[in-house]
Amino acid sequence: MLSERTYSRGASLPSLKRCSIAISMEGKTRTVDNVLVPDLVAQRSMSGPEDLALVSGNQVLTFRELNGRASQISELLRSWGVGAGSLVALCLERSAAFVTAALGILRSGAAYVPMDAAYPRERLAFMLSDARPVALITNQHLLKQLPAGEWRTIRADVDLPKIEVDLSAPVPCPATAEDLAYVIYTSGSTGRPKGVEITHKNLLNLVLWHQKEFEVRPQDRASQIASQGFDAAVWELWPYLTVGASVHLANETTRSDSVELRDWLLRQNITIAFVPTPLAERMLKLKWPLQTSLRTLLTGADTLHTYPPPNLPFRVVNNYGPTECTVVATTCTVPANSHSTNLPPIGRPISNVTIFILDEQLRTVPVGTTGEIYIGGAGVGRGYLNSPHLTAAKFVTNPFATKADDRLYRTGDLARYLPDGQIAFQGRIDDQIKIRGYRIEPSEIVATLNEHPSVQESVVVTSETQWDDKYLVAYIVPASTATLSASVLRDFLRERLPTSMVPRIFVKLESIPVSINGKVDTMSLPAPDMANTIPNTDVVEPRTIVEERLVQMLAGLLNVTDVDVHDNFFLLGGHSLLAAQLIAAIRDVFGIELPLRTVFELPTAAALSIEITNSLRTHVEAMNLEELSKTLGANEPECNGCRGRKQ
Repeated sequence: MLSERTYSRGASLPSLKRCSIAISMEGKTRTVDNVLVPDLVAQRSMSGPEDLALVSGNQVLTFRELNGRASQISELLRSWGVGAGSLVALCLERSAAFVTAALGILRSGAAYVPMDAAYPRERLAFMLSDARPVALITNQHLLKQLPAGEWRTIRADVDLPKIEVDLSAPVPCPATAEDLAYVIYTSGSTGRPKGVEITHKNLLNLVLWHQKEFEVRPQDRASQIASQGFDAAVWELWPYLTVGASVHLANETTRSDSVELRDWLLRQNITIAFVPTPLAERMLKLKWPLQTSLRTLLTGADTLHTYPPPNLPFRVVNNYGPTECTVVATTCTVPANSHSTNLPPIGRPISNVTIFILDEQLRTVPVGTTGEIYIGGAGVGRGYLNSPHLTAAKFVTNPFATKADDRLYRTGDLARYLPDGQIAFQGRIDDQIKIRGYRIEPSEIVATLNEHPSVQESVVVTSETQWDDKYLVAYIVPASTATLSASVLRDFLRERLPTSMVPRIFVKLESIPVSINGKVDTMSLPAPDMANTIPNTDVVEPRTIVEERLVQMLAGLLNVTDVDVHDNFFLLGGHSLLAAQLIAAIRDVFGIELPLRTVFELPTAAALSIEITNSLRTHVEAMNLEELSKTLGANEPECNGCRGRKQ
């Protein structure tokens, strides 16, 4: 029967149809009618104006200050006629200003469209042209990254007017539960990003479930580390600010390094933190003090492979959910089970969300049988902005519903039910992939690559190192007699795609292998080797022994050839885990201990060699070239993936 295959916690939260919601605060429950997320934050600013709201580096904002700055933005937008149904683009770095601007947009009744300021100009231009916002909030120095348009622009750091706002009587948000709260762009299977539309009703369900599930209180201190264009940032903000808890923003270096992030969480007395899965797995292997303020570590965005150790002083919660269903659809606390051969499950549905696992005929599959995940309930978004055909294909009629307007989101994810009712993730139906938490459609990379005049056709797949480090490989069939250059192709993609979507290796093919049914046969693609890997052009060769050793390390760690001494470690595919291995290799070869942040601050062989040389100057000056060569040769690395530079 259907009831045996469908699990839901739908009874734990009241209906949101009329926005009548129950909020638990300081052990008491009260019902508030016709309020949305921005109204709840405004209420907290009234009841606790001097309570801590945001901390970003040395900047500290109380709820009174947060409310005042958001109200300035809201009043300006309303004076321009912005309100419910409008979209306002938000292109700012991760900062307190981003949070206050997002709150101000919500308070005006409009929906915010977060855009990562680190995206290439062409991608930002597409998002703006597709969203057609009525206004754009950014900073002065970011304007050069953004095209001109018909929207009105607010430079948050220059020209926010000093509008008098009556904070004693905040103006309610004019939006309704069915209006949009935000639109987030994700990688698109058509070769273009797609804007996911999420309503206030969707957002409220996430907020209220989260507050109840994790017992969020005003005294809680939550972390914020996700990039502003990643829907996890939504989850890191609104469940806490609406209840009066404070949000603490980690800096760019801290948020990508497991050791520094652990130490920062401890110093800041964070009680609830979200960490993307790959980083969380590394953090679970670190030593933690027996006593810590952290009680819950949330993770998600990729497949979790690690169970927490038995002596961990906080619980680890695994979460699953597509952007189209408001961040989280299923959740579970992961037990300590280091001997299990099965991956940790993704849990059960959150409140007011229903999960169906169906076969190709939309029939429920038996427990233990793999099927596709379909998601229903209050988390299912409105659809894709300006894409009715794609919306119709992915947001389908619920065949088990009693209401005609009930829909399911077809995820493309495979899973099976376990005997205890939890769900085990089984992978993707299509070739969508996730690398270090980033959701990537290879077809979008292919569509962009094929725009290059030297490329006739291409295919992009993932590979991985012996340390389970996933990376992208692009296979290229050149156009006629074109000469291909990996560095040229890489630069072409960086101008149009996020860094996470730029392949690490480019391979030349005479033709793309296909199966008997005409589809690309990825299993027949050759492994990259010296003969087929496309080289870089105009490579600046090492000029010193130190640079030579560093280039060898980078080539071995990143599995690339022809490393330029000015190549950026992270643009070649490096990340914090590989940066730690690079630091270890430097220690083995040169006998010095550099802090991990050195790689972030000096990400090229040329820059690192200067730092190393300065650290060893007294020793180097006492050696002749032959002695230095012998010393470096004796310290040739034997691990950390340094296989030597390919010639």
